[in-house]
Amino acid sequence: GWLPTEAEWNYAAAGGSEQRAYPWSNPPGSTTIDCTYANYNNCYPNTYTTNVGALSPKGDGKWGQSDLAGNLWEWNLDWYDSSYTNVQQCTNCCNLQDAPYRVLRGGVFYRPPWGLRSAGRDYNAPTARIDYVGARCSRTK
Repeated sequence: GWLPTEAEWNYAAAGGSEQRAYPWSNPPGSTTIDCTYANYNNCYPNTYTTNVGALSPKGDGKWGQSDLAGNLWEWNLDWYDSSYTNVQQCTNCCNLQDAPYRVLRGGVFYRPPWGLRSAGRDYNAPTARIDYVGARCSRTK
């Protein structure tokens, strides 16, 4: 496996060409969200984060991935560029030009619902020691 590019991560979270609002959105434009889909908005104030897959399968993405929204931010391979737009059209895009920050996707346990949307993104220094950032591996079947 490998650290996903931002394009790979977004493809999984948005359900490919379906462009889902949230990874579990069905129909794609549905904005249904509560604490049974994802850990967000401090749903679990005494634990903050939850175990991977704790809200599966209800909060899973199109291809069965757990925790694509909420719980922890996830590192992406791309370096952060503020000029990126969520509607950027590209094929196999990846920003490998060194920069101070790497892209984070997926939202985190303390974000409000809008902060977990599939198109949402953030950034941080890869040298930062943060207890609410994790990693996901990409792989082929």
